[in-house]
Amino acid sequence: MIEPTEYLGLTLDAERLAILGHAAVGAVDVDDLAEKLGISRKKLLGHYAKLEQVGLLTSQGRLDRRVLQRLGAALPQVEPAAEEVTSGPWSPAEADVLRRFFTGARLERIPAQHTKRKVVLERLAQEFEPGLRYPERQVNFVLQMFHRDYAALRRYLVDEG
Repeated sequence: MIEPTEYLGLTLDAERLAILGHAAVGAVDVDDLAEKLGISRKKLLGHYAKLEQVGLLTSQGRLDRRVLQRLGAALPQVEPAAEEVTSGPWSPAEADVLRRFFTGARLERIPAQHTKRKVVLERLAQEFEPGLRYPERQVNFVLQMFHRDYAALRRYLVDEG
C-alpha cells in the first residue's frame, strides 16, 4: 500500500494531480488529457504508469477511492488544541511566541527572526525522543503534521543541533 508521504510526493506534481483529478470523474483518455495538459503522450503515460503502479489508478484509468480512504485512515489523528502547543516548560515570553506562530497544532509560518525560530524549533523537537535516531522519512512525517515546508523545518532542526 502507498504511504501518505509517498502520496504527497506524487501529488505535489501538478501533472500527476491533474491526471488524478480527471480520473476522479471518469476514465482517463490518454491522448485527450495529454493535449489538454500540453504535455507529450509519452510523459503522460509515464505519470499514468506510476500512479497505476502505486494503486491510485485502476487498469480502467479511474481513481481508486479505496486507496485514498486507506490513506486517510492511516494518518495519525492530531487534536488541534492551542494549549497543546504552549503547554510545557515555556516562559511567558516563549509561550507568547508560540501562540503567535501556531494556530492550534499547526505552525502558520516559520519565524524569520532566529530567536523566535529557535523557540518554535524547541517546541517541534519535543515531538522526538531524545537520544533516538529517526529515519528521515519519519522525521518528515512528523514535521509535515505541523507545517507544509517540513524540509525547511528539518534543516533548521539539524542546524540548531
